[in-house]
Amino acid sequence: MLATYFGHSAFRFDVGNSVVLVDPFLSGNPHFDGDVAKSTEGTTHILLSHGHGDHVGDTVEIAARTGAEVICIVELGAWLTKKGVEKVTRANIGGTVRYQDFSVSLTQAFHSSSQTDESGVPIYLGMPNGLVIQFAEGPTVYHMGDTAIFGDMALVNEIYSPDIGLVPMGGHFTMEPETAALACRKFFNFSTVVPIHWGTMPVLAPNPDSFVTAMGDKGSSVLVPEIGVAFEL
Repeated sequence: MLATYFGHSAFRFDVGNSVVLVDPFLSGNPHFDGDVAKSTEGTTHILLSHGHGDHVGDTVEIAARTGAEVICIVELGAWLTKKGVEKVTRANIGGTVRYQDFSVSLTQAFHSSSQTDESGVPIYLGMPNGLVIQFAEGPTVYHMGDTAIFGDMALVNEIYSPDIGLVPMGGHFTMEPETAALACRKFFNFSTVVPIHWGTMPVLAPNPDSFVTAMGDKGSSVLVPEIGVAFEL
């Protein structure tokens, strides 16, 4: 299975007959300097962790251009339908949506989720989520979304046994590097950890170095992919 990291929290997974995007914040993403249309060509599914603009990103445009199906929590799905997205599957925390090449389960995350309308009023877009993606021909990937550390991460590990962790560690809006490392070491047995949500805003950690240091003897499991370059998972 091929994975591509676009910076921030955005990924592309190519597996079987499916092209799966997660949190496709590409336009306006300072780490992404590619072509949005080319990088998302062939997209079949878009998975969203929550409704903030730096995660929904280019979803509406990509779905219109490719015909991709969007999978997300109920309230965010209703909002996207109003925005013109034709194929939306609305799910909720604890549920699993299954396809031929993968399944995705929504877990809890501790964060917020909204957009701001034209008058400056926040629109509630449902609970934020983590995403456990179980690939038929590949590993089980836990994209934590934006979250703080929480004790029930232990249950996520017990239920799904994820192999790969995509872990927000930039601080300010998500876990600080040291706390993110604690979450990985305390609750999971990841074979590979990819640090995400760093360096794209001035308030975030500029790089994953302090996270790698805090991982201690598990630092060798940390993978920092070259942005925009596909790699094997």
